[in-house]
Amino acid sequence: MNIAVASDDGVSISEHFGRSQCFIVFEVEGNEIREQTVRQNAFTAHAKGECQGGHHDHSHTHSHADIATALRDCRAVLCHGMGWRAAEEMEKHGIKCFVVEDSCTPSEAVEQYIAGELKGGGGFCRCHE
Repeated sequence: MNIAVASDDGVSISEHFGRSQCFIVFEVEGNEIREQTVRQNAFTAHAKGECQGGHHDHSHTHSHADIATALRDCRAVLCHGMGWRAAEEMEKHGIKCFVVEDSCTPSEAVEQYIAGELKGGGGFCRCHE
């Protein structure tokens, strides 16, 4: 199974899923991380330059379907922050979303996921309504 971790530098966890520069994709077999690769984020509206005015001006709408499609081979996505619309779209495509602690590394977050220690479905930002 694959687990995606939003990142800005390919080393640490991004503060915001949609604004991340890349995704570290961990290939997990059983309880062990086998491999990790980095995918550049060319999928979210932020990465494509569609959010120049920011969310708060409400002059644009965008879909999160492109990122859901790009991460379709992943069972879960981990980050430090995510808007509720993005989380809803990921869940609709069968990808569980987790907001993780600020203090952990990407591999530690994936290990917590493997151990069943992460709780999904909470901590999503609702400021973009």
